[in-house]
Amino acid sequence: MIKVLASGSSGNCYIIESGLEKLVIECGIDYKSILKGLNYSIKGVVGCLISHKHEDHCKSLKKIYENFPKIAAPMEVLVKFKYDNYHKSILVQSKSTFKIGEFTVMPFNCQHTNSDESECENLGYIIQHKLIGKVLFATDTYYLKYKFKDIDHILIECNYSESTIDMLDPRDQRTFKSHMSLETLKTTLSTWDLYKTKTITLIHLSHNNGEPERFKKEIEALTGIPTYIAIEGLEVG
Repeated sequence: MIKVLASGSSGNCYIIESGLEKLVIECGIDYKSILKGLNYSIKGVVGCLISHKHEDHCKSLKKIYENFPKIAAPMEVLVKFKYDNYHKSILVQSKSTFKIGEFTVMPFNCQHTNSDESECENLGYIIQHKLIGKVLFATDTYYLKYKFKDIDHILIECNYSESTIDMLDPRDQRTFKSHMSLETLKTTLSTWDLYKTKTITLIHLSHNNGEPERFKKEIEALTGIPTYIAIEGLEVG
């Protein structure tokens, strides 16, 4: 089962439950809310994956590090929080597969920028467990280099529509262009082999410029796959 605790620029956190194990993805909300989503117990939690260093994805990393058995993150995150030399940390690098509990994780590069337009190290993940299959997670990326197949569940960013971006001021346009648009996502998914895919969950929608019903309808029409909008409390699978 995939559970959404939060999704968007104000904070992101997701849980994958497979059998007795739980894997948290992102910790961009307060730790108490994460505990609530875990039913106030970290029993069975094997660790936390982080995509990149921005606050809405790693706000509670200090508490997570103190209480979870493992954190897995790219170097920029570990250096920012000074966790790069600790035994509980897993340094994540693109295409370098690792295990966390019984989850096998294969990271891949995503394309994102900081507020000053410099490149931000950002990773997506293919997460595999024998009880749930393969889950693809990709957020805060304006495109993906890779084509994927044999994915059971997709969690992927659909932040805004290009039809609305021209109405924004230049500063806001730069912000949105660091995220994935509906149009880019449709082009991306059309190149993947989705034969095995059971669900698609659209994550990190813009609060003001996302159009949930439209995005859901267009992705379902394109793929024929049940599509969900990531809102607090959503459970998929």
